[in-house]
Amino acid sequence: MRLFVYQKARYRYTCTLPGPIFAKTMTDVEKPINFIQQVINADLSAGRVKKVITRFPPEPNGYLHIGHAKSICVNFGLAEQYGGICNLRFDDTNPEKEDEEFVQAIIEDVEWLGYDLGEGPCYASNYFEQLYIWAKYLITQGKAYVCELNAEQMREYRGTLTEVGKNSPFRDRTAVESLSLLEDMRLGLIDEGAMTLRAKIDMASPNINLRDPVLYRIKKMAHQRTGDKWNIYPSYDFAHGQEDAIEGVTHSVCTLEFAANRPLYEWFTTNLPLPSIPRQYEFGRLNLNYTITSKRKLKQLVDQGHVDGWSDPRMPTISGLRRRGVSAAAIRNFCNSLAVAKTDGTVDMAQFEHFIRDDLNVNAGRAMCVFKPFLITLSNYSEQEQFNVPCHPNREELGQRTLDFGRQIYIDRSDFSEDTTLSRKKFKRLVIGEYVRLRSAYIIRADEIIKDAAGEIIEVIASLVPDTVGQDAPEGIRPRGVIHWVSKHTSVDCTVNVYDRLFTVASPDEGDRDMLDYLNPDSLVEMTGCKVEAGLVDAIAGDHYQFEREGYFTRDSGDLDNLVFNCTIGLRDNWKA
Repeated sequence: MRLFVYQKARYRYTCTLPGPIFAKTMTDVEKPINFIQQVINADLSAGRVKKVITRFPPEPNGYLHIGHAKSICVNFGLAEQYGGICNLRFDDTNPEKEDEEFVQAIIEDVEWLGYDLGEGPCYASNYFEQLYIWAKYLITQGKAYVCELNAEQMREYRGTLTEVGKNSPFRDRTAVESLSLLEDMRLGLIDEGAMTLRAKIDMASPNINLRDPVLYRIKKMAHQRTGDKWNIYPSYDFAHGQEDAIEGVTHSVCTLEFAANRPLYEWFTTNLPLPSIPRQYEFGRLNLNYTITSKRKLKQLVDQGHVDGWSDPRMPTISGLRRRGVSAAAIRNFCNSLAVAKTDGTVDMAQFEHFIRDDLNVNAGRAMCVFKPFLITLSNYSEQEQFNVPCHPNREELGQRTLDFGRQIYIDRSDFSEDTTLSRKKFKRLVIGEYVRLRSAYIIRADEIIKDAAGEIIEVIASLVPDTVGQDAPEGIRPRGVIHWVSKHTSVDCTVNVYDRLFTVASPDEGDRDMLDYLNPDSLVEMTGCKVEAGLVDAIAGDHYQFEREGYFTRDSGDLDNLVFNCTIGLRDNWKA
């Protein structure tokens, strides 16, 4: 019998840092050595491993989220640190839930995070022939059998955490009969649900995963890559370790929920004639408060229309974070700051936001946008001017931008009050009879209010103080503060989306909670009729801007037909405890 028919995967991912976009982080010398690094160091020193090979193996049944980002950074980071390689592998063993859309989305996310795809990803489906050969090998060794128990009967026979299971009545079926039935299953001659191939291990094991787990189940469904070739598909547990062996993976690093599966992983690697023997190690997964990282529950939000798809900027998916304006650098720096430990933990969202702000403060160009336009007419000014101002106060290499200035400008409605009793400490904005400085422009004084028939203020007549652009205020003039503005005649209409937490409680899916009961009705506020400076009319999706005094924004990649900006994060944490 030919036992190994597939060569080691030639597809490899290598890590490529995008250079200056990444903020400075601790060096490897400064970082404490985690337990996986300790294992690798020992393996290399003892000669058990010559080259480190890791993998990141998502199932293409949804989009990647921030929790996956940590696993990506851990696996690719280890490969980079030790001069090894990391495989992106799709565990595409369940055509019922998988789709090419998810494959492409995952590839895009991994690339965007800064990793080079090289020749392309690996696929579990590449190894279906080999896995089938190994399944027949287990049958010939008396370690697998075709079982005719249905799903309900199988659960009954499996037992519980406190009660041992009992053997299937088909457990002692001969190898010849099992081999024949397995071939019938493969050819589509057996109905779905009628039979499975199971490993013969121990129905009394305290680990339920070792109670004769399913290796193959019948699914008469076309596969996105193999078409109608197969009527049976391997289980994740059967496929995973063998895929690692085929690819020569030395350290199969996964999250803690797979710890109970490790004895089964090792049973397969012990009982099959594999080309290599990988080892599995588990670390704590990343959980963030005020969000969820269950792919099943994220899919529920999408399917039921509670969010605008997987890439909704309120979602914790990598594509959602990208659309919201979070940079790859911020995600990577955040993930690399987290401990790689043997326990799960929940990280406060504020910790993630710290890295987002740090990155955007350095890399986001400055601009001005008025959310609620309020007309100011300068009574003593009739010219048209342009001011050249830095795109970033601390980065000359980003160049300058041009601001148009004229007789009429817009400020934000919140920046004016007719209440002259407000203290300067309480209200550092424009008040009748007093001065403010316009950002990068003149000092002005509010002189007169114009109201409509309903008594609503529609315009303020103000006077400009000459020769105050870039100059100190003249003696006797003390501006209350500095406010932003845009030209009435050249500013551009835009829509601004402001986001809040998707959920109103820190742990929306804890215990028996229904997460839908805690959806935040104010998680999205859409503001139309905003005015942005003219230079942003051609803003590129993915570019980052600090709207001065408001927060960090990016042009929405989901609506390129209109000028829409998504708020990435405020200038400071304004969340209420």
